[in-house]
Amino acid sequence: MSTLNVNSIAPESGSTITIGGSGDTVTLGSGASSSGFGVAVAGIAGVSTFTSSGTWTKATRESALGVTIKRVIVEVQGAGGGGGHISHGANNGGAGGGGGYAKKLLDVSSVSSATITVGSAGTTGSGTSTGGTGGASSWADGVNTNVVGNGGVGGAAGSNNIPYAGGAGGTATGGDVNISGQKAGMSNINTDAGGNAVLGTGRAIKNGTGSLQVATGYGGGGLGGDSGATEGGAAGGIVIITEIAG
Repeated sequence: MSTLNVNSIAPESGSTITIGGSGDTVTLGSGASSSGFGVAVAGIAGVSTFTSSGTWTKATRESALGVTIKRVIVEVQGAGGGGGHISHGANNGGAGGGGGYAKKLLDVSSVSSATITVGSAGTTGSGTSTGGTGGASSWADGVNTNVVGNGGVGGAAGSNNIPYAGGAGGTATGGDVNISGQKAGMSNINTDAGGNAVLGTGRAIKNGTGSLQVATGYGGGGLGGDSGATEGGAAGGIVIITEIAG
């Protein structure tokens, strides 16, 4: 067994020192301690959640987590559509559709930042107006294909005693998984619900007393209203980023 006794090792050029070759194992002696050797971390390191639009910056997250981020799993949920409204009659305006959802595993080795857009809930109708379409949520980094969850369509409205159609669910693109939001059902005097989404429900129900239950979670559609009731609110979108070190 050979022994090398030195006080320091410095590179002949540059700033890299290689100890051992491919396939070699470098072992510290019993009782020895190491200093300055980074420990490689792999796997899920953190999660960033956006409920409003902003910027995901890789260097900032790497500094906070103490890792090198190689990949991310992006989930984008579009917002729900708003409920329509009628001025009078035995039925509500149509309810809003649920927002679309997409999920994608992305390589961010060459990405420095991404623009995050979070869709706002569709506006509720008034008078005889339809509900507003929910806003789209998205991830855009300039390298990978954009990941987009579109908002649900607002419910139809009118001014007579016939049911009004619910809005269509929002579509989704760019994901490994793309799921459209649920289409809202046709309006009815006692029961009417906005469309569901992957990350939220459109259970905005008008019961016999006219009380409302607003959509929960993210992406659920809003209830249609009539002259005696205000629409139930739709739910906004969300973007969830799971950061993976490697």
